[in-house]
Amino acid sequence: MPKIKIHGYYPGVVGKITEIHAVFYNEHWGFDVSFETQVGRELSEFISKFDDDRDGLWVATKNGIFAGSVAIDGQKVHTDGARLRWFIVAPEFQNAGIGKKLISQAVEFCRKKKYPKVFLWTFDGLDAARRLYEQEKFRLSAAHDADQWGQHIKEQKFELILQDLIV
Repeated sequence: MPKIKIHGYYPGVVGKITEIHAVFYNEHWGFDVSFETQVGRELSEFISKFDDDRDGLWVATKNGIFAGSVAIDGQKVHTDGARLRWFIVAPEFQNAGIGKKLISQAVEFCRKKKYPKVFLWTFDGLDAARRLYEQEKFRLSAAHDADQWGQHIKEQKFELILQDLIV
């Protein structure tokens, strides 16, 4: 049985991450083209400014096939905290422990960097992902209704405090 491999950036992965997000959220949540273009634009900007000392990108593959991803954007770590982004596991690879492995790796990266806080934005209804966040001790810190990506959603912010904030 082939093992899951975890990689960093490789050519074509920006397109793969964008595609998996666009297809999944369109099929399951009805998100429109504005979601795909936002993911592609923001992910491209992140990769173009990527700093190994600050940021992280982990991509899971199985038999060379994209299985999932997660990133840590550390650009605003000292003001807002590190941001966990682009977490997704392709439907055909869900329930195989890949999501847990990716989230754990991202949080461990933040611990090693001594980041004080990690946060993420998501929306109500992604219960499997929420369970993974909560297993890592993320806590819901904010929620509000939003009309975006062609849908009405309840956005949620989760935070994980890793260190006492120095004021």
